[in-house]
Amino acid sequence: MKKFFFVFLVSINLCCYNAFAVSYDTAILQGLDKVTARVLTIEAHLGDTKKIGSLEIIVRACDKRPPEETPESAAFVDVWEVRPGEPASNIFRGWMFASSPALSALEHPVYDVWVLDCKNIQNNVK
Repeated sequence: MKKFFFVFLVSINLCCYNAFAVSYDTAILQGLDKVTARVLTIEAHLGDTKKIGSLEIIVRACDKRPPEETPESAAFVDVWEVRPGEPASNIFRGWMFASSPALSALEHPVYDVWVLDCKNIQNNVK
């Protein structure tokens, strides 16, 4: 009976194991200018400010699930709109998910921004 109980506990732990997301230092974002239909792909390092038209984008965190899990990348993003002669206004602050861009989308009349992936720049340097 003890042997059965031990095997039961081990099997429950193995089947219910959840892998945690891994943090990365760069988010791959894509932006669409709805007026010109121009699509831009941007590599944004954590804490750096990137511009798409009148928008300034700052990625605060980028997490990606390990390869053995269902693919998912998510980034915590701040988006500011800067207009000449006016103070910058924060128009988005939150998590964006690569698999569900509409779940937490940036709603702007001119621009769409979404997350494609996360990566580490150090892995690509040779």
